[in-house]
Amino acid sequence: MPNSAADKRRIEFLRSEIDRHNELYYQKSAPEIPDAEFDALMEELKALETAHPELVTPDSPTQRVGGRAEGFKPFLHKVPLMSLDNSYDLDELRAFDERCRKLADGRNFNYVAELKIDGLSVALHYEKGILSAGATRGDGTTGDDVLPNVKTIRTIPHKLKNAPDHVEVRGEVYLSRSQFERINAELEMQEEKTFANPRNCASGTLRQLDSAVVAARKLDIFPYDLLSGVEKMFDTHWENFEWLEKQGFTVNPNRALCDSFEELEEFVSSMQAKRDTFDYDIDGVVVKVNQTALQAEFGSTSKAPRWAIAYKYPAMQATTRLNGISVQVGRTGALTPVAELEPVLLAGTTVSRASLHNEDEIKRLDLKIGDWVMIEKSGEIIPQVLQVIPSKRTGEEKEYHFPKECPVCGSKAVRPEGEAVTRCTNPDCPAKVKARILYFAARKAMDIEGLGDVLVEKLVDLGHVKDVADLYSLDLNTLIGIERMGEKSAQNLLNQIENSKKQGLQRILFGIDIRHVGERYAKILANHFRTIDKLSEASVEELDDIHEIGLAVAESVRGFFDEPKSRDLVERLRAAGVKLEVESGNVVADERFVGKTFVLTGKLEKFTRDEAAKSIEDRGGRVSGSVSKKTDYVVAGEDAGSKLTKANELGVTVLSEDEFLGMLG
Repeated sequence: MPNSAADKRRIEFLRSEIDRHNELYYQKSAPEIPDAEFDALMEELKALETAHPELVTPDSPTQRVGGRAEGFKPFLHKVPLMSLDNSYDLDELRAFDERCRKLADGRNFNYVAELKIDGLSVALHYEKGILSAGATRGDGTTGDDVLPNVKTIRTIPHKLKNAPDHVEVRGEVYLSRSQFERINAELEMQEEKTFANPRNCASGTLRQLDSAVVAARKLDIFPYDLLSGVEKMFDTHWENFEWLEKQGFTVNPNRALCDSFEELEEFVSSMQAKRDTFDYDIDGVVVKVNQTALQAEFGSTSKAPRWAIAYKYPAMQATTRLNGISVQVGRTGALTPVAELEPVLLAGTTVSRASLHNEDEIKRLDLKIGDWVMIEKSGEIIPQVLQVIPSKRTGEEKEYHFPKECPVCGSKAVRPEGEAVTRCTNPDCPAKVKARILYFAARKAMDIEGLGDVLVEKLVDLGHVKDVADLYSLDLNTLIGIERMGEKSAQNLLNQIENSKKQGLQRILFGIDIRHVGERYAKILANHFRTIDKLSEASVEELDDIHEIGLAVAESVRGFFDEPKSRDLVERLRAAGVKLEVESGNVVADERFVGKTFVLTGKLEKFTRDEAAKSIEDRGGRVSGSVSKKTDYVVAGEDAGSKLTKANELGVTVLSEDEFLGMLG
């Protein structure tokens, strides 16, 4: 029996250490330990809390990733989250300054100028120092309480020190540009819809029902205001930032105290010049009267406070001429048009290409070759074409006709009814082959480091590789015969290819590019069937019956294995020594577990929750966090709660820990 007193002390120590390292990493940019050591501390804490659920507290670092919510409850803002009036030039900002000075009637005051982060506002509520609610702005009066998602943001403390009974911290949740590019790249790889810009991604993410998805996307926050109850906490707005920093929040360093309009003007101008250097989007500067007594006296209109204003920067736009439209071909054969532009300076970089998305977008814009167009960059990976400028047309512009043939291989290109995408019909199109090989070699698939765009281009063009199975036939002489490929680099690549054979079924299913089967579905299918042979024999009905696998995925998987070419690919991978099953150590798949869904609840005596979950998954089962009609078994330990009640209501089979142990053998 574990020593509860010793475990409790260890839990308290781990929480303190993890919070300290979080502060060093996020607030002070001075980490003391590598990520692997930090992860080890977190895993130890998770294991101890799993063994002692009665010791879990709301402010524990482990609570940053919760489960799946049924929905969000409405949250009434006692102090409305008002929007700001906007100013678009210095004359309008000067008029705001004059109004404030008139309202102050000769009394001295100054301004706080801070960046206007392009994100979404949230209100964080702390009761007796513990984070108790995290609400979206909504209509300013009523928002949604998205607390489980807010808790995943690592720069939000779960506990305040020496705080009043009730504290409200208002801040702007955002997604960094680097994280945005990572997320979109992963979505593109999985053939899922990408986000238009970081703000849209942040907004959609914060409203996700699955907080594990939110945690993976790594949102962030900059706090900008502070209340105790319904009152301001300090005499000046500037003091808010000092207090928030002491509490462990990351406060944006780009802010200034301005005693005059000239100082405001200088700050606005300097931040606009730096705008493109930040790893987050801004769309202006917020100016606030610093003295909170004057804020209260100035009051608000029905829509916005009189003591604050947003100075909006112009969008990053430019006009240029459309010289032509090129078409890229992806691994599924999708034809994507790209605007080829007269080079123009935009946001500090020279831009010569912009996204056109698809054929319908070209028609919507009424785009012709030779047109003058307006382009905009607002956080996207590449700029977008906003509109045509008809007044600049000379009559010499040429109509553009979307290709009926693949621009790479010349095969017929078809646009299925009801879809926006036109696709090349040739399965052996070189563009598709190259894209599929890059996808297969990607980090989340077979993780073949060193197999980049340029090398893949050469391997395919020289005829050395026609599909992913050909990678395993490459030899040293072939590789060193390629221009600029040295013997050492060639041997390193061969080592990487050899190591990839051990990656296992989940990564193979992800890498061989079965339509609709991304990372998540690959894992579910691998855990359910355990071998590629069993998966290849499954009917659409069997596949559709698997929890989370819908009809579209089921039909796609069945269609893939019905193709002789796919079956041949699998056999060639097998012949090359690629592992096509799930590694289970000394445990083999058990028919009593395969395809079954288990839910664990309560305190288990013989092993931790993680150990029990691994035992189930090793035998082919699946562990879920919630009970539903599709649940096969609920394993109930001591102090089992609502999950046990729901299992009994739904008639789900409930196993005691001893019965579960007997089932494990």
